[in-house]
Amino acid sequence: MIEIPIWQPRAQSSALRARAQLYARIRGFFADRQVLEVETPVLSSAATVDPNIDSFDTRSGHWLQTSPEFAMKRLLAVGIGAIYQIARVFRKEECGRLHNPEFSLLEWYRPGWDYRRLMGEVNELLIRAGVARASFGAITYRDAFLQHAGVDPFSASLETLKSACLQANRSLPEPIETSAEAQRDFWLDLLMSLVVGPHLGAEAPEFLHDFPASQAALARVRQDQPPVAERFELFWKGHELANGFGELVDAAEQRQRFQFDQQRRRERGQQGPPYDEHLIDALTAGMPACAGVAIGLDRLLMLMLDLPHIGDTMAFDFERA
Repeated sequence: MIEIPIWQPRAQSSALRARAQLYARIRGFFADRQVLEVETPVLSSAATVDPNIDSFDTRSGHWLQTSPEFAMKRLLAVGIGAIYQIARVFRKEECGRLHNPEFSLLEWYRPGWDYRRLMGEVNELLIRAGVARASFGAITYRDAFLQHAGVDPFSASLETLKSACLQANRSLPEPIETSAEAQRDFWLDLLMSLVVGPHLGAEAPEFLHDFPASQAALARVRQDQPPVAERFELFWKGHELANGFGELVDAAEQRQRFQFDQQRRRERGQQGPPYDEHLIDALTAGMPACAGVAIGLDRLLMLMLDLPHIGDTMAFDFERA
């Protein structure tokens, strides 16, 4: 293999043309549906406090956005209607085959829709993009774990979950946090990455939906027995492509979740950035009920083109930036 000089782009011109075509199809899809394209700041006075995502800070005291979500919700709160954005976002992660610290995220919101209706539109968009020609499959979080890991994620004991992980991989980390709920989510996340996720969307894209309430993130929680989060992810070829929610619009609950996540970050010894007070103000003013979703476009393109590395979709990946 001939090594490409570091000053040259990593992606082949065919991949860059495919990216431009993908963006054109996305913009055409939303133009046909009268969904407004918007732009929001890359730099913010606040950052995500999700314990699983770290933000880049700057000397100015601002943070590079990990998602345009909070700013887009502020637009929803003033009644702008259905909106989308193709945004550059930044996450302090290790580089790897599926990750680049700077990447492109498609995010959109549909006021008045629920998450199931939005799943249908995700399906329609990706058909338009050329990913598939038919409706995608769907499976609940519980059924996926029962089918692929042989455990019920809602009722299995911590020891049962840990044992299932050990069967898949004998060398495992131990959870940092001590609460039972945090440990439960730790083992569930490991089972997802080691056992369940690789089976999802093997032949065609597949939705995973109705997550445990403890993994609601920014989703509403539906009071089923047991309660479930109105959240979905889309998998293709065993990899996560999209994360969507029936969005939480309650300001008090959102603040409580932010504060809980900040506490979890402190327990883990992580940096504790400020949470977004502007979002709380927007929710207090009144954001309409809506559904929203984000899709990683670089990973989508990587899978569409059967490329071995996410950097192969980028003119200049992190190594060449």
